[in-house]
Amino acid sequence: MSIATRLASAVLITTALTAPNLAFAQAAEPVPAEDNAATPDQAAETPAQEQVEVSAPGGEIVVTGNRVRNIERSAPQVVSVLSSAEIARTGEGNIAGALGRVTGLSVVGSGYVYVRGLGDRYSLALLNGSPLPSPEPLKRVVPLDLFPSSVIASSLVQKSYSANYPGEFGGGVINLTTKAVPRDPFLSIGFGVSGDTETTSHLGYTYYGSGSDWAGFDNGQRNLPPALQAFLGSGARISSGTVDTPAIASQLVTGRNSAVQRWQHLPANFSGSLTGAKSWDIGATNLGLIAALGYSNKWLTRQPHQQRSLSADLSTIESDFTGLNTDNRIVVNGLLGVGLEFGENKLRWTNLIIRDTVKQARLATGKQNQTNVDYMRQNTAWYERQLINTQLVGEFKLTPDLSLDLRGSYAKSSRNAPFELYFEYLRTNAAADPLGAYFVNRLNNGNGGDARVTFSELDETLWSGSGDLSYKALPGLSVTIGGAFSDTRRTSSRRQFQFLAPGVCEGVPSTPSSCLPSGVTLLRPDYLLGPDVVKTFRIGLIESDEGNPAFLAQLRNAAGYAKVNWQIADSLSIDAGLRYEWARLRVDPIQVFTVPGAATAGTSQTNGYWLPGATLTWEVQPQMQVRVSASKTIARPQFRELINQPYYDPDTNREYRGNPLLVDSQLYNAEARFEWYFAPEQRLSLAGFYKKIDRPIEAFINPSFVTSYANAPRATLYGVEFDVQKRFSLGDEGFLAARRLLLVGNYTFTKSKLKVAPGDEVQVFGAFSTSARDYFTDGAKLTGQSDHIVNFEIGLENQDKLSQQTIMVTYASDRVVSRGVFGSPPQPDVFEQPGLRVDFVAREGFSLLGKELELKFEARNLTGRRHVEYQRSGGNRLDVNSYAVGRTFSLSASLKF
Repeated sequence: MSIATRLASAVLITTALTAPNLAFAQAAEPVPAEDNAATPDQAAETPAQEQVEVSAPGGEIVVTGNRVRNIERSAPQVVSVLSSAEIARTGEGNIAGALGRVTGLSVVGSGYVYVRGLGDRYSLALLNGSPLPSPEPLKRVVPLDLFPSSVIASSLVQKSYSANYPGEFGGGVINLTTKAVPRDPFLSIGFGVSGDTETTSHLGYTYYGSGSDWAGFDNGQRNLPPALQAFLGSGARISSGTVDTPAIASQLVTGRNSAVQRWQHLPANFSGSLTGAKSWDIGATNLGLIAALGYSNKWLTRQPHQQRSLSADLSTIESDFTGLNTDNRIVVNGLLGVGLEFGENKLRWTNLIIRDTVKQARLATGKQNQTNVDYMRQNTAWYERQLINTQLVGEFKLTPDLSLDLRGSYAKSSRNAPFELYFEYLRTNAAADPLGAYFVNRLNNGNGGDARVTFSELDETLWSGSGDLSYKALPGLSVTIGGAFSDTRRTSSRRQFQFLAPGVCEGVPSTPSSCLPSGVTLLRPDYLLGPDVVKTFRIGLIESDEGNPAFLAQLRNAAGYAKVNWQIADSLSIDAGLRYEWARLRVDPIQVFTVPGAATAGTSQTNGYWLPGATLTWEVQPQMQVRVSASKTIARPQFRELINQPYYDPDTNREYRGNPLLVDSQLYNAEARFEWYFAPEQRLSLAGFYKKIDRPIEAFINPSFVTSYANAPRATLYGVEFDVQKRFSLGDEGFLAARRLLLVGNYTFTKSKLKVAPGDEVQVFGAFSTSARDYFTDGAKLTGQSDHIVNFEIGLENQDKLSQQTIMVTYASDRVVSRGVFGSPPQPDVFEQPGLRVDFVAREGFSLLGKELELKFEARNLTGRRHVEYQRSGGNRLDVNSYAVGRTFSLSASLKF
């Protein structure tokens, strides 16, 4: 629901909540002063704060009290809220980057937020209180870098569980609220340019693709060619021997999709945005409209060094490659919101579309199998991700003591990756080989070159609805009951084809093990697999995985809960609830062939859980309080982790395959917290937390370097959080009179351990071993967990106008990103080194012809921190995926009418 947050000045107020997880101070009738009331001086200091919109699941609960509070202090749970002003101060273009500044949160990979060191599987992301599907094949949670900061009004992070939220809580919930309709009409136009020292004006690679690629949309050039479309529709198997594969192969590779071109000086990035809003008073009813459009075009070049080994001590290097990858990422987003307010009732209809496209070209050279042969690999790809969401939220005040919240949502996400092309050429460097000094591709199943094309598609739909009824039974006692239902369906398909030249061609002088003449093997990809060459030499196709190329996954979830918020005494309150959650999770292979194969990779799970949660808050002194909370939550396997289907992740250069034998994890959580709000907008907090996890899901790597998943037996996680925010006045005269110094710092210490006893077993589909110690090491960290996370922010801000200069320092210690190759003993884990990062953001407001102009300058990664993933065993060390990130600089302007 939309919540306007105001701190009233110089009055004692009653604190009212309009969501069960939040207690927001609002203007109210004066109440008699009591001993612990704020002093007149304190009350006089209280500024009029920014209104913060939060739309979250639940009904109204009223907590009586007489304290002037901010959101974090008022909430009956442990929450952190980033308002639109705080998001703007970070200067981040997407909400994932802004969330990285919150205590205990870290951003890993492409926008996945880890809470207190727990992986993204333990984070729940909601939009306006409703769940979202993910367009990523490897995830069920949505990557938060999809959401531009410009469409987000606030981000609420709740770390202690309450029954009004879904049971898949794990480390915490991240609830994003989109911008609602403001009272004052406006129109804002923005434009920005940026670049980084590793990409802009440096060498990069690209390919033509289609003429509309700049917009993030293909113009039809990547549609399935007729022969392939007919084959896929026939239900035939290539292995049957009845398919004319050369006819299909001749239509797959063209100069548009495979000819990699050098771009000597890559251009700068640019972006633009347009936002407008207006409201109308129709009698006693207010109707509002807000619309936003955004576009960004960004180039990113990386030169990764990637090594891997099969030996347990990493003494031998199986492969060693250095490459150059260039991504052109285009993001288009749109928001349309309609709001209706009548009396104390509100209706809100929000529509959001985000399209995120990456056009990728990669070249890499290196060695493998400990030989003197050089390999050159080329990849071209086009990845389309899209999210469409429509939500309707109603907040109704039925009586002064009874409120009803209703929300319904439909969301569809998709990922389409047509024509992922891979080519491998080799140079033997052998004196006896006439072509030993040249890279050749004999198309003979990887022995003397290789070529593959992959088509993958994912579509996921999610219907959800919920209702919450809240009743103020007594002064200081509110009761809420609610229910929720969601139905998620995902279809996923992946068809990979390998080009194969016959071993012998009659009457054609050929190279060893391939009928291709020597001159043909030297050709670049679009000539090598051009129609004439394919038809002349009968180059055919084999399908890499005919077992289960398509899957249907479904998660149906129904839940009901009851919770109370009771102000036991003026200084003591409790928020407690119980949720029952039932879910049925199914993953089934889709039969795409007319002659079905053996389908053993499906799974079906039905589970029900009672999930309690309670938080006790004791106000020790008027500005100090202590919280204690305990709860039980769950974490379900993600769809992709259950699907026994290969998938290649271009970001990590890893291949994945799911395990249909995974089961749910159960978490037992406890926390104690001290909070001191010593002045308005200033605070200090210290917390300790503990989590026990039964059957956590962890990744491992098999000897074929394919990543899969299994339930480790047990794990524990504990830690300490410290957070402080302080503002200082800089003087009463001159330049510094209106300025304040802002200091914000937080530190999180976390320790986690896998617990693997000698007799423990794991279930892995098709594996030769069930011994847990062949897959996991006792005492190892959980994936994604850093022992130390530090965020420090120092800034200057003007209280009379927009003028902010902020330096942000972030540090995270090493964290596990993947397990090593399993075995007896298993390899050491793969670690990432996030290290120290320093950013600077400056925002300045001006008046231009009577209009508001904002200029923003950003300088990111000023320390030049590299991305480093490594393995280490004794004195042996491998760079698994390491590259320079560079420094990023950007300048943007927005004009508000």
